[in-house]
Amino acid sequence: MKATERRIDTRNGRIRVSDTEGQGLPLLFLHGSATSRKVFERQCRPRLLEKTRILALDLPGHGESDDAPDPDTAYTLIGLVDTIEEVLGKLGIHRLAVFGWSLGGHLAIEMLARSRAVEGILVAGAPPVPPGLIGMLRGFQPSFDLMLASKPNWSQRDVERFEHNCFGHHGTTPDIHNAVLRADGRLRAVFSQSLMRGDGHNQRRAVLDAEVPVFLVNGVEDPFIRRSYIAGFEDPSRNCHVEFVDGAGHAVFRERPEPFNAVLEYFVDTVLAHRPVRMPRVASSS
Repeated sequence: MKATERRIDTRNGRIRVSDTEGQGLPLLFLHGSATSRKVFERQCRPRLLEKTRILALDLPGHGESDDAPDPDTAYTLIGLVDTIEEVLGKLGIHRLAVFGWSLGGHLAIEMLARSRAVEGILVAGAPPVPPGLIGMLRGFQPSFDLMLASKPNWSQRDVERFEHNCFGHHGTTPDIHNAVLRADGRLRAVFSQSLMRGDGHNQRRAVLDAEVPVFLVNGVEDPFIRRSYIAGFEDPSRNCHVEFVDGAGHAVFRERPEPFNAVLEYFVDTVLAHRPVRMPRVASSS
């Protein structure tokens, strides 16, 4: 992907952004915990680039972005979305679609709930759950490995378990492994507590009430989510689509990029078809 690399100053530190620029639909990629924007390298294909202006950023505490100076505020659900919206404002982006994976999926849903700027979301590996512990248990499969998402300090075994559970038998690249080692572990603890508290909007309600396209795309073998819970959101009459991809786990977009990218392109086409027609401004005569 040919992209302009930027570092955007925000109240929560400098954020690294890759931007293909162009005139297409702005499409923002949001990565999961302990990874980076480079995890999406298999999505930047020519057909998609013909239709979209792809932006991918490293969240605070990840990749080439700074660790946040005030992690207890910046690493919450609300704090992370505040940072993303600050970056978009400085880039002059006022309408966009969002693809979020895992933690990034929860951020995408919160963005949808609080801003009419979002014209559609595609979420992978992040069930839209109601607030609180009971709500989370409806969408997630409780397990020891899921608890890694809230553990601030990882042992070597923890790193290996995380990489195996996220990327399956396909393994990781050096870029991904380095991103896992670099990530600020404080974010895992703060964000998990924020989600447990029910910060932000009711994510289940946000998806059910959405007036723009919502796609939920997951691997059949994802060890963290309840498939039956995700399946209940299917409602094509309201442009809410659920897809399960065989032979993939948590990082469906990396493990099975071809079928995933076909769904991603269909999502973009659906958003473009759903966009309201904006009349050109006519200069007033004096």
